[in-house]
Amino acid sequence: MNFCITTPIYYINGDPHIGHAYASIAADIVARFKRLDGYTVHFSTGTDEHGIKVARAAEAKHMETCAYSDMMAQRFIDIAKRMNIAANDFIRTTEPRHIKAAQAMWCMLEHDIYKDRYVGWYDARDEAFVAESDIVDGKAPSGGTVEWMEEESYFFRLSAYQDKLLEYYEANPDFISPISRRNEVIAFVKSGLKDLSISRSQFSWGVPVPGDNKHVMYVWIDALVNYLTSQGFPNNDVSKWMNECVHIVGKEILRFHAVYWPAFLMSAGLPLPKKIFAHGWWTCEGQKMSKSVGNVVDPNIVADKYGVDQLRYFLFREVPFGEDGDFSEQALQNRINYDLANDLGNLVQRVLAFIQKTKGLFTAQYCFQPEAAQLVDHAHDLINQMRSHIDEQNLFGALQCVWGLVSRTNKFVNDSRPWELAKKQDPQLNSVLTALCEAIRAIAFGIAPFMPDTAKKIFEYMNIEGKSFSEIQIKFVDQKFPVPSPLFPKDTHAC
Repeated sequence: MNFCITTPIYYINGDPHIGHAYASIAADIVARFKRLDGYTVHFSTGTDEHGIKVARAAEAKHMETCAYSDMMAQRFIDIAKRMNIAANDFIRTTEPRHIKAAQAMWCMLEHDIYKDRYVGWYDARDEAFVAESDIVDGKAPSGGTVEWMEEESYFFRLSAYQDKLLEYYEANPDFISPISRRNEVIAFVKSGLKDLSISRSQFSWGVPVPGDNKHVMYVWIDALVNYLTSQGFPNNDVSKWMNECVHIVGKEILRFHAVYWPAFLMSAGLPLPKKIFAHGWWTCEGQKMSKSVGNVVDPNIVADKYGVDQLRYFLFREVPFGEDGDFSEQALQNRINYDLANDLGNLVQRVLAFIQKTKGLFTAQYCFQPEAAQLVDHAHDLINQMRSHIDEQNLFGALQCVWGLVSRTNKFVNDSRPWELAKKQDPQLNSVLTALCEAIRAIAFGIAPFMPDTAKKIFEYMNIEGKSFSEIQIKFVDQKFPVPSPLFPKDTHAC
């Protein structure tokens, strides 16, 4: 079974922020879940390094554009590593393999390409062409400043794909998610598509157009091809991955992915991705994040203070994925204190530390009373509950499933009172502890895609490999458990 997931490739005109981490962690969560579920996964991320915005950013720092690109790309590589992003591939659009792929794609589109002259408004910040009717006070809808542009350009016959796109959306209702984003795209396409300028001739920082070195490719046709580059295009058959590929993107770039990209692929005769999922934006303490305001959240700083797993958990427990969310340290602290330290950490510590009172010797007993049997059944069904949510990119819902089991397990501890069973030397003690260990193991697998380091600690405490969900069904045997340490020490979650 194959599965493919991608992040957008990130524009390098500024440092990585929480929005970049958000998309990458989301894709990483899904990729990790699928790997544990037995899939062969291809997960790609990377950096978008061409275009006038990058050239200007390099000039502003008095740097050669290549050197600037190397410096900034490394920052994105570093943040991916810091956030524990287990991608198969990191694409840089300045790499020779990508330039080859982009030029091959151009050649496959040539029957839909013609040369003309572009005259109109351009938003350099978002590398987007802007209709005059969309401009308010000199700003594009996204807030970027527009500038007038007149230059010779190659155009792609996007207008020829209006009906084809609408037919595809109708035949594939899950192609664009969430549904509100799907409706936005359909409305945009129905309003009428104009042919798209796909080359620039006023600057040279880009992929040269095959056969015409006076032009470089429009950064978006260059950037979108990264998904094919990562799959070995043009040498490999990309259908193996594209047919099962989910693109995770921010809602601000949905139009490029849900309109331009499928039209390019249709023109080239290549398979379309399975789904495009557009997530929302994060504000900070109720305000839009802005460099001028000084409230842009640096994921490195948050991770230094609270921990990577804690940040990963918060981002997908606080707000349903796809909706806009507000980042506040108080909300993060509350999640760490109550959900992680009290609910999860205390559960694991109290059960496994209790087992240590028997010199760490765990004696499995699979003869359960009804309440224990129901808890074990719930534990064994956890991944089934999560699977449909993950397949719909409902990461919030998947975490709700995990915390449903956490709550039930905590209640079972309180109701069964194993410390009293031990005092009375009740023969039910081992079956109660076995049920609790079954539940904790399932919880560890449930959190593994979200908090891989935390899950790894639990696996180690319970002598579990942690490589496949199938391990949830394996019965425990009599064994000695290592001495556990608190999962969330107080100094990492105190307010």
